[in-house]
Amino acid sequence: MKIEPIRVIVTGGTFDKHYDEIKGELTFVDTHLPEILKRARVSIPVQVELNQLIDSLYMQDENRRSVLEACTRAAERRIIITHGTDTMAETARLIGTAKLDKTIVLTGAMIPYKILDSDALFNFGTAFSAVQLLPSGVYIAMNGRIFDWDKVRKNKAQGIFEEIDDKG
Repeated sequence: MKIEPIRVIVTGGTFDKHYDEIKGELTFVDTHLPEILKRARVSIPVQVELNQLIDSLYMQDENRRSVLEACTRAAERRIIITHGTDTMAETARLIGTAKLDKTIVLTGAMIPYKILDSDALFNFGTAFSAVQLLPSGVYIAMNGRIFDWDKVRKNKAQGIFEEIDDKG
């Protein structure tokens, strides 16, 4: 298998939140991706692109278009997008309908990377493997599963992603 470089497009979400001790709330400072890549001992070329740091609840159409434009102009054919879980499926739909000839995997976390028992590292590792193995298309990697962009939703009551059929 030929090793292809991977681009990671950072958009924020719980994945990259920090606990601000002064304000007593979760906020954004910077992305954790360089630390994660080092900790995971990744040995293939990875380009990290900071697109935005936003809670996905506040994502608007222009924010999603910015992510799509980053995917379109990326030289890499294999892309991971770190994204907030609340509207991840909406962004995946926008990118999926663009029908780019690339493998794009969105992932995120229910608990911030820096907090004990976070799912961020596991979800990122799943996405990292998936982006190398899957054919062109758009996918979501969460909860140890890979979902097609048009057959997934977040079950907010259970805090997991689940497959949906064509009827929704």
